[in-house]
Amino acid sequence: MNQNYIIPFMKSVQNVFETMLQLPVQIKEPTLKNEDEPSFDVSGIIGMSGDVDGTVVLSFPTTTAERIVSIFTGMDMTSESEDFADAVGELVNMVSGGAKAQFTDKTVSISCPSVVIGSNHQIFGQKDLTCILIPCESDCGEFCVEVGIRNLVAAEATA
Repeated sequence: MNQNYIIPFMKSVQNVFETMLQLPVQIKEPTLKNEDEPSFDVSGIIGMSGDVDGTVVLSFPTTTAERIVSIFTGMDMTSESEDFADAVGELVNMVSGGAKAQFTDKTVSISCPSVVIGSNHQIFGQKDLTCILIPCESDCGEFCVEVGIRNLVAAEATA
């Protein structure tokens, strides 16, 4: 995967968390995600289509997600709250939207977000896509952004 597709997500997660939550985020070294490696307990998922195709996952341990959602909404909120999943979905939407805006030479659409809550869940993207795991650290705890996308225009040109 082209690293130019990872940098927009690194910038976007920092920008969204710093501006919307006043929560600085430290980005650690991105790595390849093992296919059988479980995500954290709470995952917001969004699809990308157009000139690039793939999936973006914002994944948190439950405690971290509850802390971040409470800051985001301005009220204490647990994972059992009916609005909790909506808040996680909005966070992945903002991070993906911010990254999408940095693909200035591409036509890109993002899907409505989905949210999965439960320990040891796994999210499977397209088998032919490499998934990059971007570890993040904040005062609320660790979390990650998982990016599995490809440039369809370049893929079609080589086919």
